[in-house]
Formats: sequence, structure tokens, C-alpha cells
Amino acid sequence: MTVTLAGCGTGTGSDDVTLKVVVANYDPNDGPSTQQYWDKLASAYEAKNSGIKIDVTAYSWKVVDAKVAEMVKAGKAPDIAQIGAYSDYADQGKLYSADDLLSVPVQANFLSTLTDAGEQNRTQYGMPFVASTRLLFYNKKMFADAGIAKAPTTWDELEADAKKLKQDNVKYPYALPLGTEEAQAETMQWLLSGGDGYTDSVGSYTIDSAANIKTFSWLKDNLVGAGLTGPVAPGKLDRAVAYKAFINGQVGMLNGHPTLVKQAVAKGIKVGMVPMPGLGGRTKATMGVADWIMGFKQNGHGAEIGKFLDDVFSDKNVLDFAGQYDLLPATVSASDAMSRDPEHKDLKAFLDALPSSQLPPVDKTSWPTVSDAIKKNIGKAVAPGSQPATVLSQLQTTAQTAQSAE
Repeated sequence: MTVTLAGCGTGTGSDDVTLKVVVANYDPNDGPSTQQYWDKLASAYEAKNSGIKIDVTAYSWKVVDAKVAEMVKAGKAPDIAQIGAYSDYADQGKLYSADDLLSVPVQANFLSTLTDAGEQNRTQYGMPFVASTRLLFYNKKMFADAGIAKAPTTWDELEADAKKLKQDNVKYPYALPLGTEEAQAETMQWLLSGGDGYTDSVGSYTIDSAANIKTFSWLKDNLVGAGLTGPVAPGKLDRAVAYKAFINGQVGMLNGHPTLVKQAVAKGIKVGMVPMPGLGGRTKATMGVADWIMGFKQNGHGAEIGKFLDDVFSDKNVLDFAGQYDLLPATVSASDAMSRDPEHKDLKAFLDALPSSQLPPVDKTSWPTVSDAIKKNIGKAVAPGSQPATVLSQLQTTAQTAQSAE
């Protein structure tokens, strides 16, 4: 693909530009593989582009967002950051738009769902790096042993299957991780399956809508209250613990993302994957998640940033990274290539779900505050003696207050 920079950029064009790049470490053990990927990419790029050096530092997901925030606050913003959120920096006017940076073919190649999620006020600032979706995972052997012939497509079927799994002494018939690690994701998947979500069509929060209250009331009464979610209270169960229990053969069903497939298969688990059951049938939209690349204006290297990112988003580089970590490409051409590759057949269901997926409201500067409140409090909505409507109403108040401050 011929590189034709679309934006003006404000780079010097000199022969001594070094781009400072900060990225997240995707290595499951926080090992060196992500740093090695970027170092190899940077070396190959430098060999073809004299005068531009690429200095990449990979940080653990636990600290990378805070590291970038510290750099920006100290007036030492990186040229490029690959982290979990872009909205605050875009709102503060610190980022180049994708129009400023990318060639037209590269920008047009992003999946439209992800492009939309990367926009603020109809301008794209967040460039999707990799993505994932969620499907209902189930243990095929457990299903067969419990006499369950097929995967559930409705909530009633999911409940009936969970009861059979419990009767067959499965530790977690349905694992419901509403602990602080990633409760906002499990919550969103259930809200979507109940016909609503976090926001309405104009972007206002609707956390305590009638549909959402109905969803959590059903969870509390039909799954948690019936003892179908295992020995750990959902509000105390983190995703990592639930995933570990699944690959150890202790979970009948749970919502999972692509990287769980290989881990489970490696432990001998026969995994089934289907769209999340809904109130009256399979959910029309699954939850999508994307991680973001952004270019900071501070150092005035717009032209150099854009040229490098055009290379980052080439099919080869996108597929190398996504394939290494069993994630989903954020571009149309790489997604098509992966879906045709027999090596990645286990990811096809996730790839098929991505174009129609719905992402959390990551464009809103209020979202980090709302997400944090959900992580800390949503488990209370299904606790004994609780009122889901009360908990959701409190979260709605938090969301409205945060939104009014945007």
C-alpha cells in the first residue's frame, strides 16, 4: 500500500526525530513478548525510514494508563500511547485526530463499529489497536454428563441448564464475576441480553432503566438466589478467578473472550461457544472491547507519527500481534484474512460477532468514573437482601453527576 499522508502534521521533517512510544504489555505473565514484538517492528521500520527512530517502552496493564497520565501531567507526553482510554486526552485537546495522522486507506480500513467508538464529537481520536468480543462459553463434557443436549438460547434455558449442572455437582454452574476486576464488562453483557445497556441512543446514561432492573432482578432471583453461581458471592468473584476455574474444569458456563479459548483447550477442556442467551432468544448484540492508540500533539511530530502508524496498521503487523495473543484485528482486511485462516478457526465466532458488537461509552470522559463505580458496587445488586433497583438507581445518580461535569 502506498503511503500518502492525509494530514498536515506539524513534524519537523528533520533527520533526527525519535518517537517516544508507550504501549501496554499483553504477555499473560507480564513477560517480554510484547516488548519484543514492538522492538522487531520498530527495527524493521527504522531500516526503511532513515531519520525516524522509534523508542518503545511496554508497561504492565496494571500501570500503563497511570504511567501515561504521569508523563502528560509532567509535560513529557509520549508521541504515541497504546492504552485503554483516549477520551480525557481528546477532551483536553492533547491529541491529533486520526484525520491528521493516517493515510485515507488506513483510516478507512478500521471496522466501522470501532471507528465510531473512537470518535468524540464526530472526530476520531482513538485508533483501535486490537479488539475482543464476548460469547457464552460452556464445558461440552459437563453438558453431556448432565444430559444437556444443546447450548441455551434463552435465559430460561440457561437457568434450566444451570440447575442440571448443579445436580451433577458442578462447582460453578454459571460463573458470574461481578468482582472489582472487570464487573463492568459482565454487567454490560447481561444488560445487552436484557434488551438495554448503559446509555440510550443520544448518549444519556440509562443504568436504572426498567429493562436493566428486570435483568438484575432475574439474576438475583433465578441464578444467584437459587445457588447456581457457585460458592463465591458474585461481588467477590473476579474474572481471572472465574477463568481459572473454567480451565480447571470447575465451571459449566460463563461469558468469555477470545484468549480464554486456547488456555482452556490446552488444559483439555472441550469448549463450546455461542452468542449470549437473551430474555426471549439469543442476544442481538454482544459486548465489544477495544484498546486504543493515540498520537499526542505536544512534541509536534504529527507527520512522523502518522507515517509510523500507517506501518503499525499494515495487515502483516496487525495479524502478527492479534494472532500472537488470540485477539481480534481492528481492521477490515486483517479480520477477513484471519477469518479465512484455518489456524484461527476458534476465533471465527468472535470475528463474526465483532461488526455488530456494542462497546461501552468509551468516548465519554465520565466513563472511567462510572466504570469504577460499577466495579465497586454492582455485586451488591445480587446480594442477599438487596434491592437491584436501589443499587442501579445509585449508580445512575453517580453517572448523571459525572456526565454533567463533562
